Amino acid sequence: MPVVEFLTDDEASAYGRYGEVPSRADLERVFFLDDEDRELVERRRGEHMKLGFSLQLVTVRWVGAFLEDPLEVPTAVLDFVAEQLGIADPSCVKKYTERTKTRFDHQWEIRRVYGLKEFGTVEADLRAWVEARSWTTGDGPKAIFLDAVS
Repeated sequence: MPVVEFLTDDEASAYGRYGEVPSRADLERVFFLDDEDRELVERRRGEHMKLGFSLQLVTVRWVGAFLEDPLEVPTAVLDFVAEQLGIADPSCVKKYTERTKTRFDHQWEIRRVYGLKEFGTVEADLRAWVEARSWTTGDGPKAIFLDAVS
């Protein structure tokens, strides 16, 4: 079966990462830490742990995936989250990645608490959804891909 390219190079390279800096409206809508989020964050010791955990949480909401480097976020995101947590020096987050296992432990906890699943466990369901969607709508591959990512 031939490979069909439907994403531009820019779209493909932006997948699974921050493509652009979120707008203020997006920050307030997606990156806002509600009471449930704050309860989880407050279980961490140290400002760097609270901030790093929070960045992973808001990133997976926005991007749909955890980043290889959880600190590879736009400065506007870092500052917005730090402000909510009352952290005066957001640069303290650099200490978050000193222990490699921490980010994976936090990803596991975020998946568990928010009901997120690893792609491999739902791939068959996604394939069935894409197939059904392609037969029942007039949407092209790009629209189906973007809806699937959402």
